Amino acid sequence: MKLTIFSRLILGYLLIVLLVLAVSIYMIFRLVEFESTTHSILEVDHRMEDLEKKLTDSLLSQMRYEKKYMVTRDSALYGQFLAARDEFNGYLEEVMKVADASSPEDLLNKLKAHHQTYQKLIEEEAGYVWINRPYSSSQYREEKDKIFDQMLEELQTLVLYYRQNVLKKIIQLEELGVSARQVTIVVVAIALLAVIILSLVITSSITRPISLLIVKTREIARGIFEKNLQVSGPPEIKELSEAVNSMCERLQAIDKMKSDFFSTISHELRTPLTSIKEGTSLLLDRIGGEITEKQRKLLNIIAGESKRLIELVNSSLDLSKMEARMMVFKFKKEDVTPLVHKAVAEIEPLAMAKKIRLRVENQGRLPLVKMDRERILQVLRNILGNAVKFTFEGGEVKISAQQKGSRVKVSIKDSGPGIPAENLKTIFEKFQQGPLKNPEHKRGTGLGLAIVKQIITAHGGKVWAESEPGQGSSFIFVLPV
Repeated sequence: MKLTIFSRLILGYLLIVLLVLAVSIYMIFRLVEFESTTHSILEVDHRMEDLEKKLTDSLLSQMRYEKKYMVTRDSALYGQFLAARDEFNGYLEEVMKVADASSPEDLLNKLKAHHQTYQKLIEEEAGYVWINRPYSSSQYREEKDKIFDQMLEELQTLVLYYRQNVLKKIIQLEELGVSARQVTIVVVAIALLAVIILSLVITSSITRPISLLIVKTREIARGIFEKNLQVSGPPEIKELSEAVNSMCERLQAIDKMKSDFFSTISHELRTPLTSIKEGTSLLLDRIGGEITEKQRKLLNIIAGESKRLIELVNSSLDLSKMEARMMVFKFKKEDVTPLVHKAVAEIEPLAMAKKIRLRVENQGRLPLVKMDRERILQVLRNILGNAVKFTFEGGEVKISAQQKGSRVKVSIKDSGPGIPAENLKTIFEKFQQGPLKNPEHKRGTGLGLAIVKQIITAHGGKVWAESEPGQGSSFIFVLPV
């Protein structure tokens, strides 16, 4: 028995509805998993990491105040120690409340027990100090240091555990996204075929929103997670677009969490690096005794590398603040010209060493620009530093500033090897660098131009690069007057 056209159309529409319904249910199921995992990351792992940092800071404060008290016997310092101790206990209680079922409860209990032992030792020693009774301070110090080191190690273990937990959940989210995308593409392809067979009208009403979804999927693949997908069409397709927008919102949160993670790592690195640098300086100043010439050379190398790492950490922290819009800018009406001359004067010794000519072109008096003086000076230093770095010996770097309508345009052109077209598209992204044509050039951090873009964008301006291989490069930025 042959089916009528009407019956076939009905069956065809039912098939399409079933397909779209399956996609919707699958996407909702996946989104529930996305939401559950993301919620776990934000409400448990991220919060625990923050609390663990507070615990470490509080523990260090206790050690500092109790050591000062044992030396000076100042009761105010002991009061500060008690405050830090209460703060630590409060944070520890909060950690134990926030911790989920998978948390290492035995490690938390050990930390609590060690902290109670640490408090007991300090109270006993403080009692001897208070009544001015002789006691073995070295024995107490040894026991306190041992327990303190154990607590620090336990806190570090907790931090490592939750960071690994976050990484596992991010990998899980990525796997869920890949699976959802594959199933969606397959089912949508079948639905398209059915729609084409049914009628051209249905085809035109579905292919357009699907093409928008494909474009959005490609944007997501490139790391663009803007929640801007607007699709008009059948309810199922609209629901799918809302699901994609919701997914983008989740991905934005994950991307922010990743940036916060790197910012935290950079912050944790800065303190030990500073200690290494200061310790090296003290050794070079012969605080620890006389040193040989070979030791001096090694210490100078360590000092130089420590300084370079500190600059990298500072750049990473600055960029993280700018990306999170937490950087404070001090805007004031200023003239760009003195900043150009100041940046040129700072880079001139390096240019002279490479026999590079620095030429500043004056374009008359410029209008005042509302800007943060130090940040714009940082922009000029970064761009000028790159220009001198990549310009061959005997070359030239030209700097010009001029008014273009309601904007001030600053251009820095070098006679270096140039930048390939494919690199011009990504040169202002973090950790992206152009190819090194000269083996003498040291590869940088890839953060300088990313910071430049963030600063100029925060000023309401625009920055870009123009270059051709073998013809040098021009870096240009404009600021509104």
